Formats: sequence, structure tokens, C-alpha cells
Amino acid sequence: MSIRAIAHRGNPARFPENTLSSFRSACQLGASDLELDAQLSNDGVPVVFHDFTVNRMTDGAGTIKQHLLSDLKRLTVGENEEIPTLEEALLLLKGRLRIHLELKQMADLYPGLEEKTLELVHRLDMADQVIITSFDHDSLVRVRQMDKEIPLGLIVGHSSPAFLPFIKELAACSLEMKHTWITEPYIKWCEENAVQLAAWTVNEAEDMRKMLGLPSILVCTDKLEKWIQLSREAGAVGK
Repeated sequence: MSIRAIAHRGNPARFPENTLSSFRSACQLGASDLELDAQLSNDGVPVVFHDFTVNRMTDGAGTIKQHLLSDLKRLTVGENEEIPTLEEALLLLKGRLRIHLELKQMADLYPGLEEKTLELVHRLDMADQVIITSFDHDSLVRVRQMDKEIPLGLIVGHSSPAFLPFIKELAACSLEMKHTWITEPYIKWCEENAVQLAAWTVNEAEDMRKMLGLPSILVCTDKLEKWIQLSREAGAVGK
């Protein structure tokens, strides 16, 4: 049974984030959605990694942008994982759940990231399964200029009425907001305008229970199994 939730970087409570094992686990648990992060290697290959440096998650050092793909592939994530290419991740997830593909763009940090991501999504025939998201809204504008139909989602860390007309201008389908900033007016506006409101990152039981009382909100969590447990206790999903 599908569990209505965004598995944040897969299932990082069990496996290293943004790895194929983490993604596979989220699929096995039945998540309806999954979030992953895309950057470019030094030789221009889209890879899945959150931090701009490899220091926290691997046995290496330096930025993603400094390393060739072959160098990134030699790094170890956790005990025995590796950094996946975006293509590897998408092939694993194809046909299994909705993907929130976050472009880790920052101004012109990664020239070509938008084009290469779009090319890959279309080549794999996954445009109906992917929502391209970003904190960098200029990056989303570039994506929309290249593709008039691909689903887009704004990620925001604060509150601003300017988001709402921009969503319409961009023809975006989702607003992904830090859960502490979500208020009733945002919920109502999104419901009335057929925009999916998503809350990130909801990891505490108290916050999860609050979100269970707001069924139109899609919860993004690092603790997918905890969310499933509380959802079942609340009768939101089957046993």
C-alpha cells in the first residue's frame, strides 16, 4: 500500500542519504514520493548528492564540482555505498514513485545543470514521474523557458506573499515549505489553486501528528518508518 509521504533523500534513517540503497528502501516501504538532489561533476555529469562538499558523507574531501565523475565514484559513502549518477537513480526509481528532483543550483554554480537534467528526464521517458524543484527560483525559470510542461515546484524556507503569484506565473504545481512556516492561508490558497503544499522536513512525532490533521499537506520526512507507524495509528493508512 502506498504511503503518502516524500521520502527525503530516500530512507536515511536506515541507509546513507541519496544512495541507491536508501532509495530502494523507501520504495520497499511504499512511499508515494521521494526527494533527491542533483549536482554536476567537474566533467558535467549529473550526480545525486546533497552537500556542495563531499566531506560529511564520504571518505573524501573537496567540492562536488572539483571532482571528475571517476573520482567521485571512487569515494565511499557510509560503509560501502557510492555516489550515484542521476541516471542510475532515475533508472532505479522509474515507474515506482513520484520523484522530487531538486536542482542544487546557486546562481551560475553549475552551468548546464538545467539542460542536462531535462535531457536525461526526457531520454528516460520520465517527465510524467518527475517534479523539478529548487531553492534557486531563477533556475526554475530557466527550466520553464526550456520546457513548458515539465512539473515544477518551489522550495522555500520562509514566508512571503510573493511566492503565490510567482507560482502561477511559473505554472508550478507544488510549493515545498519549511513546516514551521506553514499557516492556514497558505493551506487554503494551495487547495483553491490545485497546488500541492508540501512540508519539510518533518521528523518529530509531535509535528507528524499535527500534519496528520492537515490531510492536504504532503509531508517530507527523514523518518519514513516513524511516519508510517503514526499514520497507521491515526488510521490514515491500512495496517
